[in-house]
Amino acid sequence: MAQVKTSDGVNLHVDDAGGEGLPVVLIHGWPLSGAAWEHQAQALKAAGYRPITYDRRGFGNSDKPAGGYEYETLAADLKSVLETLDLDRAVLVGFSMGGGEVARYIGNYGTDRIAAAVFAAAIPPYLENTEDNPDGPLTQDVAEGMESGLRADRESFFDEFTTNFFSANGTLMVDETARQAAIALARQSDQTAALGCMEAFGTTDFREDLPKIDVPTLIAHGDADAIVPLEGSGQRTHEAVANSQLHVIKDGPHGITDSHAPEFNEALIGFLDGLNT
Repeated sequence: MAQVKTSDGVNLHVDDAGGEGLPVVLIHGWPLSGAAWEHQAQALKAAGYRPITYDRRGFGNSDKPAGGYEYETLAADLKSVLETLDLDRAVLVGFSMGGGEVARYIGNYGTDRIAAAVFAAAIPPYLENTEDNPDGPLTQDVAEGMESGLRADRESFFDEFTTNFFSANGTLMVDETARQAAIALARQSDQTAALGCMEAFGTTDFREDLPKIDVPTLIAHGDADAIVPLEGSGQRTHEAVANSQLHVIKDGPHGITDSHAPEFNEALIGFLDGLNT
């Protein structure tokens, strides 16, 4: 375990497995923490890679400042992680909200330190349903309902959210222990951070970032994702990133890194192994 200090003085909690393997930076979803990557960190380490997770500001064991919950700052935080650990040829893996950091980091800073990118059930290219983004899956009514629900009763909101997070076609795809573990991680989030990041992932447009991705890219998405639908996000990201690979997980909910961990890990490690051939 380590800490990385961001450019504005926020301490981020980092877990770095170390080793000589290709570094794989795992960027968690909302409202969880780096601990949500447990299945992937173990598999990557066993396969000879160097998994690195960190808790986004406001979540997990990182500092919980009053601000900085927009993607310009979050991408700069990722830059601080890469530079402090002096990572070269890093693979960025962004789950859900974390896909936004991957897109905006590359959009702002390029790929000098980056070997590849992975979007897992990720939010790009643009969730918000607007006049110029009619395929955006997040309508204003749904966004307002999420915000009001989180403000009114965090516990009830997280209970319902994690159920939808892990459900495909109305069926819970993980056991109750896994769902409760996700709720426990969500409880660690700061309310200001949770609300700020909810606004960020719901309203940030990554459509100009994606064409700048010039490294091998994998998009993995469940075809039954009720939180970030495949058609509105993963499929469109695949179309926007030149020469990207799309891996669709049949009956996969939003939380594919838990519900379909073996399939997801096989696809991820297979993609990483291919970088060396």
